[in-house]
Amino acid sequence: MADECPKCEDGLPAWLATFADLMSLLMCFFVLLLSFATMDAVRFKKMAESMKDAFGVQREVPAIDVVMGTSIVMTEFSPTTTPEPSPIDEVRQQTTEVEKQHLDVKDAMEAVAEQIKQEIQEQAEQLREELREEIGDGKINVEAEEARIVIRIEEKGSFPSGSDRLDPAFYDVMDRISGVVVNTPGKVIVAGHTDDVPISTTRFRSNWELSSARAVTVVHALLQNPAVDESRVVVEGRADSAPLVPNSSSENRARNRRVELIIERSNEIENAIPQTGPTPG
Repeated sequence: MADECPKCEDGLPAWLATFADLMSLLMCFFVLLLSFATMDAVRFKKMAESMKDAFGVQREVPAIDVVMGTSIVMTEFSPTTTPEPSPIDEVRQQTTEVEKQHLDVKDAMEAVAEQIKQEIQEQAEQLREELREEIGDGKINVEAEEARIVIRIEEKGSFPSGSDRLDPAFYDVMDRISGVVVNTPGKVIVAGHTDDVPISTTRFRSNWELSSARAVTVVHALLQNPAVDESRVVVEGRADSAPLVPNSSSENRARNRRVELIIERSNEIENAIPQTGPTPG
């Protein structure tokens, strides 16, 4: 009876089923690895197109944007190799209109400041040339400091000790100084200074009054030139509050007894800044 049954043909080898299972597991494993990795929009799109061509997928899947799904592994784990940045991650910087205005203001300030400094150096050199004799005798000192000219009138040859009366021979020097002041724009500060030795006379109760009186005397000599604008002039009495050197010797005290005529031009730099309106909110 068994001999009458037709013999069945041999089927596929038994190991082929195991091999197919293994390939399926490997494919699932690589799909999981891909899902855990950081997505790159450009590469994902290229891979999707390749898979579509290979497997005949007809449905188009747009991959312009990064996949919105977020896994726990993706948020808590970063791969050892950093992927190349996609165009979506690029950051571009540009200068705004407000920043351009600030840059223009800064350039204008620097240009005006440089021009004023050059003019101050030229005017200070002119003063030194005109007052060469007095500078050589130690009666006058001219300095250029940033945006101002300091004409330092020493007590020697200008005021008797403890007095606010200007030496008559010094008025000729004041005429030359006033000529430069007329041709130099800016505020004119006349500041009187003394040493730290107290004074108490029938005319001056303290060094504050003496320093102020000497500054006023210099202003009156300056204003003898009608071309000098009175509104530019400011008088200050500083007593011994701003010494040039410590009052530790008679020579140093003599240096501190002075009247400074300061031509201040810092306001010109501020006024030269372009005025910009408020930035719209």
